[in-house]
Amino acid sequence: MTRIITRYRGGSRKLYDRRESRYISLDEIPALIRRGEDVQVLDSRTGRDVTAQTLAQVLYESERHGGGGLSAGLLHDMIRQGEAALRASLDRVPPIRRAQADMRRLEVSLERLDRSLTTLEHVTRRRPVRHRRGARL
Repeated sequence: MTRIITRYRGGSRKLYDRRESRYISLDEIPALIRRGEDVQVLDSRTGRDVTAQTLAQVLYESERHGGGGLSAGLLHDMIRQGEAALRASLDRVPPIRRAQADMRRLEVSLERLDRSLTTLEHVTRRRPVRHRRGARL
């Protein structure tokens, strides 16, 4: 069920959560969304849906305070292409995460291989390696 938030105009631009019958802050909206709630923000005077503007403001405030984590590339794509770019970017997230995990595993394996090769080099320097026919290398 969608949680309806009413935005009042004026200097404070208060937000009123109809379900809980209380005013909420802009900072509370991301917490609602992270808990899986759908949020719809309506202008109190016109009844117009201002959800997109409010969520954009949430993102702006989060970025302004250093907690956002959105890349400049993603923001450029969103501006250039709108909602379609965001959906396409989000569709790429799971494969990117898998690729990053694969890269981490590969890095660990390469570090192990490097240590093994270093150990092998030290061992072979201490004693001569003989070829099958007894010739030294």
